[in-house]
This record gives sequence, C-alpha cells and structure tokens, in this order.
Amino acid sequence: MKHSNDNSRPDRQIVNRRDLLQVGALSLSTSVLPQSVLGANRSVAETAGRARSVIFLWMGGGFTHIDSFDPKPEAPEEIRGELTAISTNLPGVQFCETMPHLAKMADQLAVVRSFSHDSNDHLLSQVYTLSGRKVGRTQLFSEPNIGAIVSYLHGSRNGLPGYIAVPGITRPGPPPHNLFVGGWLGNQYAPFAVGGQPDQPDFTVGEKAANPPVDFDEDLTPKVLRQQDGLPLGRLSGRASLRQDLEQSLQTAERQKYRDVEGHYQNAIELLTSNRIREAFDINKESDAIRDSYGRTKIGGRCLLASRLVEAGARFVMVDYGYDPDYGNLWDNHNALSQKNFPHISKMSKRGYHVAGCDKAFAGLIQDLKTRGLLDSTLVVFLTEFGRTPKINARGGRDHWGACGSVFFTGAATQVGQVIGQSDQHAAYPITRGYTPADLAATIYDYIGIDPETRIRDLQNRPMPVLDHGEKIEGLV
Repeated sequence: MKHSNDNSRPDRQIVNRRDLLQVGALSLSTSVLPQSVLGANRSVAETAGRARSVIFLWMGGGFTHIDSFDPKPEAPEEIRGELTAISTNLPGVQFCETMPHLAKMADQLAVVRSFSHDSNDHLLSQVYTLSGRKVGRTQLFSEPNIGAIVSYLHGSRNGLPGYIAVPGITRPGPPPHNLFVGGWLGNQYAPFAVGGQPDQPDFTVGEKAANPPVDFDEDLTPKVLRQQDGLPLGRLSGRASLRQDLEQSLQTAERQKYRDVEGHYQNAIELLTSNRIREAFDINKESDAIRDSYGRTKIGGRCLLASRLVEAGARFVMVDYGYDPDYGNLWDNHNALSQKNFPHISKMSKRGYHVAGCDKAFAGLIQDLKTRGLLDSTLVVFLTEFGRTPKINARGGRDHWGACGSVFFTGAATQVGQVIGQSDQHAAYPITRGYTPADLAATIYDYIGIDPETRIRDLQNRPMPVLDHGEKIEGLV
C-alpha cells in the first residue's frame, strides 16, 4: 500500500487497484503533502525502484533514426542518404557515421529500434511520449508528464524540485504550445523550468542564420536564483514574511510563472537561500576538460547541468532540446523553403548542434555519470516523439514518421550492450514487436519503483491510474 503520513485530508488519495482487492471493504484514506514535506515521507517508494534518479533526454520534434541509430547502408540512396554506417564496439551493430562517440560505447547502451505508434502529428505524439497517455486534440494539456507523476509520488529531494526541465523552453507550433505540464495533478507539478518562459516562444518564426554557430556559452542559471538588488539573501531567510520577500525577489523574473505554479513556492525559497543548490546550477564550476568532453554546445551544457543536478540530489531531470531560438525546429527537418538553415538531411545531421552534437553530449554525459559514481543509480533515457520518413523528400529532408524510430536506455541496472527490436530494410516499420510511448512510460515507472496501476486522485477527486495502458519492455533489466 502506498500512503503518506497524514490522514487528515482525504481529497488526494494514492491507492493501488490490487490493494483494494486485497483489503476488501477496508477504507483507505491518504493524502498528498506539500512537496517540501513529501521528501521525508517516501522512503518505501524510493527504495522500491532500481533508479534513484532519471535523466530524460527529450528531443522534441522527431529525431531522425536512419541518420543516427538505425542506418541502412544497403538501402537505395533515397533511403540511406549520403551518409555511411560505422561499426560500433558491439559485433554486428552499426550506427550512422554521425555518431562516432556513442559507437565506441555502444556496449553501454540498450538501443530500442522498434519504437512505434500510429500518429504523425507533433502535438499528439509529443503529449503521448511525455505522458505515456494517448490523447486527442482537446487533451493536449490535461495529462501530466511522466516527471510530474514522479514528482507527485516521490516528492522533492535535497531541496531540489521533484521535476526539473533544462531549460524547459520547447514550444511546438505554430502557435506555440507548452506541453510541459502537471495536467490533472495541478500546475504545481509542472516542471521547474531552468529557462523559465521563453523570450521568443514561437521558434518557427523569425530569421535564422544559414549556418548558425555550434558553440554557445548558454546561461542556464534560473532567473529566480539571480539575487535581486536591495534584497540580501540573509534578509530573505531571516524574515518571517518569506512570501513577501520572495514576491519582491521575483519582480524582474518569473512572477507570472510563480503566480500560476503555486506549488513551487517552497522550492523557490529553498533555491534562493541555499548556496549548495545555487552552486549545483552553475556549470562554470566544472573543469575545462569536463566541459569539453560534453562539447561547448547548448546540448552539451544542458546535459552537463543534468549531471550536476543529479549529483546534488535531483530526482527527475528533463534535458529539453528541440525548438530553439537560434536553430529553429532542430529535428523537424522537412527542409521547406522557409527553413533556410536546413541543408540536405545528410549534411544537417553532421552539424555540431544536430545529431553529431547530441552524439558527443550524450557520450560525455554517460561517461561523466560513470566517473561520478552515479550511473548505477541513474536511469538515462533518450526519447523523441517519432522518427523521420525512410524516403528523403524532394527538398532533401525527412518528414514525420510515427511508425518507426529509435530510443535508448542506460544506467540503473540496464542490460546494456544490446539492440532490442528490429526495423525492416528501409527502417520504415518494425519487423519485431513495436514499443509505444506507453510502453516506454511503463518502463520508466518500473525503473523508479512506481506501479503503473497505482490510482491517484486528480483535482476533481477522481481516481486516475498512473498509466492507463502500456507494458514495460522486457529484457532491459
């Protein structure tokens, strides 16, 4: 039975369906405490899973699988493109030439090449992958992200929010949609977004450089951590009226966000007053060698920050890299005439901010977690909403393709050094069992010790399952 320590509020219950069958008419009354309290009351849930933390590598927009994890060197050029396949350190397994770093450490990955579902729509597919719940157009914001469920059930830890997005600015569109939500759990379970609200939310518009720079010294310090003039932190922590001081400190930052996301209040106080937490967000504390190992790119810096946050105790960190003010729609590579910074997909994939940059950043992350002694307790999962079309279109790009794609898992007792699932000769359809976003969600919950059949109460006091369908991927652990 999953429960907290306070029976005084029966409005928000956590009940497992099997528990109800076992106890019969026994009345279960449980509650959800504020996040600042939750962390002290989750010892049973926290020890149940193999992963102490999760790093969720979210590439929103549709990451090309043929030009990365599932090349088809024997296919015609209109399928394989201009790129070649290279051998990995796993016998008989090849990656695309865009991924030399991960190819050298493929024995530390479990690659799933049969990620598959039935939608080619960005919004529907992204919500499905972020939540594990299949939705219609009227439900784009109603279903909680996987990270929101984890935050709700497991709470915050070490003063860090239970769900952090680095930077949390991806907005698919047009018009832009914020799909990083708490859904029916409430806005307080939306992620703490390091980048806050984007200054230019619709990244599909505006001029982009034809060949934008690869290296970026991106400032990932949350605005709430930037001390406001005239308000010393000692005064903030020493005053009884912390709420008033917090409001003052946020006047030039994210007041609207904190007005909407009421539940982040206690976390914001922790963030403002803890030097340890403030330092965790500062990647400049790392050596040049560490930073270079990730790449001095946006994706490299974001992965490095995720590693530092996990080391500081963060429970669920989403690395968000998809729709960008400098690069536009990174992965949505149709090569439309309006997208002048998108060359042929084979050339695009080799750019240091595209597939090649992710290859270096992901390899750096895995090695760094291993060096810090964190990989055995941290699940790293790479996800995107779908793959890209096997056939390159007339403009040299690939279009949406929900039928087949590739993802990977590593860390936290994953059986690495394997490829799960297989696609056909054109990487168009799985020829083995296909795994849906719901299956991936069930797998993540299994890692972190959450039973998908657990029932929790929504804002209207209705019992909702953590996951309404999906089965964990067998053979991963």
